Amino acid sequence: MPSMQTLFEHPAIFGGLVFLLLWGAALATGWFVRTSEARHTAAKEDVRVLTTAVLTLLGLIIGFTFSMAISRYDLRKGLEEAEANAIGTEYSRADLLPAAEAATIRQLLKEYTRARIFYYRPLTLGELEKSAAIRRGLQQELWSAVVKAAVAQPTPTTALVVAGMNDVLNSEGYTQGAWLNRVPVEAWALLLFIALVASVMIVSSAPSLQRHSPLLLILPTLVAISLMIIADIDSPRGGLIVVGAPNLEIVLGQMR
Repeated sequence: MPSMQTLFEHPAIFGGLVFLLLWGAALATGWFVRTSEARHTAAKEDVRVLTTAVLTLLGLIIGFTFSMAISRYDLRKGLEEAEANAIGTEYSRADLLPAAEAATIRQLLKEYTRARIFYYRPLTLGELEKSAAIRRGLQQELWSAVVKAAVAQPTPTTALVVAGMNDVLNSEGYTQGAWLNRVPVEAWALLLFIALVASVMIVSSAPSLQRHSPLLLILPTLVAISLMIIADIDSPRGGLIVVGAPNLEIVLGQMR
């Protein structure tokens, strides 16, 4: 569902929509209960028990989803570090090649590192496609350069350089795979459904909330903030909590 994933790229908007949804459900439930004549003490006690269970389930699901988002965020940060290490190692291994080939590979690695740093910035779809085309071209040039050196001088030393370049190219694939690995839309749908049910039931079980409408803001606000933070963590580029490229920038500085 691309539209849903696009919404998660803007956590503040997503959190605002969740707040309005839950608040609207609470207001509608309060109005319905006030105008309903079929209210019994025993029924309200049953609703209170169910409300407690639903709120407990909501808390568990929020915690589980938060854990999923954090683990994916940590994975992306770890892969950025691994990618920087692979590029830095290959840059050093270029010394094992003849001077001309080494200079070519090092220059290409500098350009490739700049392209990888650019990938971590907030980009539009058009910028992403353009950046991907540039990286593919640099990858082909890098691989052709090391293969040419290996064919001209097939030794264990050049094989080591080829293996290092293979690690550099593979590391980008691992990173992109981690960036595409987001909290499933189905998990978001389940979370929103339980939050909506909880918002309805908590008003049904507490008549005082029906007379003090400002109290209706508490649950929608807390849930909206929680989901906004989860969406922020789960979105590599959107929001305030982003995955940067500090290690790649350090490697590029060392290359200079």
